[in-house]
Amino acid sequence: MEFFKNYVSNSLAGSTSQSFYEDDGTLRRGRVYYKLFCGGKMEYSLLFSNTTDSTFSDGSISVRNMPCGAWEILSLRGGIVPACGMQDPADPAVMQTLTFGGNTTKSVSPGEMYCTDPFILDAQAGEFLCLEIEFRGRERVPFHPETRLATFLEKDGRWISDTHVPLPSMIGCRRDVKTKIAFLGDSITQGIGATMNSYLHWNARLAEMIGPENAYWNIGIGYARAADAATDGVWLYKAKQNDLVILCLGVNDIQKGYSAASIIENLTCIVTRLKKAGVRVVIQSLPPFDQTGERLEKWHTVNAYIRDTLAARADGYVDVSPILSASPETPQIARYGGHPNDEGSAVWAEALYAASRDWGI
Repeated sequence: MEFFKNYVSNSLAGSTSQSFYEDDGTLRRGRVYYKLFCGGKMEYSLLFSNTTDSTFSDGSISVRNMPCGAWEILSLRGGIVPACGMQDPADPAVMQTLTFGGNTTKSVSPGEMYCTDPFILDAQAGEFLCLEIEFRGRERVPFHPETRLATFLEKDGRWISDTHVPLPSMIGCRRDVKTKIAFLGDSITQGIGATMNSYLHWNARLAEMIGPENAYWNIGIGYARAADAATDGVWLYKAKQNDLVILCLGVNDIQKGYSAASIIENLTCIVTRLKKAGVRVVIQSLPPFDQTGERLEKWHTVNAYIRDTLAARADGYVDVSPILSASPETPQIARYGGHPNDEGSAVWAEALYAASRDWGI
């Protein structure tokens, strides 16, 4: 896709299509706010994907690689605000209309990946891009039910916190960078556990530490599994567009009953496919998640394989258990919560930053 030749991510938030909902064709207006990583006057384009990247919850609603339905964008506008809270839909002083192929409207096809026309934003690092979208659809309207972003729908003339808004997959900007880095994982990577809308999750902190010479794309999704990425669908396609992928997957596979052998096979497949695409891979062990019984046995087996075999096929390896566990005697017990809180995210980021000098970035 031509988009990836020109644009890199300029936000540390994860907001791909996680699932979908059924609607009645009513015209709706939503807002979402993205904190910008780098400042300056730059050309932007927003990437959207009308396919669910991974399996949501127990898979009874949506699964990996499922095309969402046909729906319409009636208007998309963007503007800059200095800050925005979860209950504070701040109004930009200026909103510009964004277009698709020169048109202010867009009919989205099932499974389509598409982007806006280029537009210019002049913003400081840390300011927020407010996107306001008018849309309507009936079957399989994409959204991100577990988003960590400030997201709103207009109801009776008021902005109400609501996740039922189609979100872009990347806030793309045109700038020269040394390395394009993606974070591929589940809710732990997306940032669940850290304070909402805080950008204090582990990979956001890591990006801030490594610095703006590189671009960072968070493609972590709640409930995601290694089994989803191993299908080599849209989700892994996104990962392949980067120079380096930092991988942390497998916890949900254990939770949902996958065997240790299948998790090992899928993780190996992911690393192999990324390497074949010319992407460097840093693999992390499965974080502590208070596993017990059969799940604990799988956790030990998979982590032993990652440490003893898969790490040698990757370009970097980090064992996160000593960083995040309660004690060396109980490496499976999460000191900072299975979804690491702000403190745990900081500890994690510091450990990865110390290891990052060996990753060629």
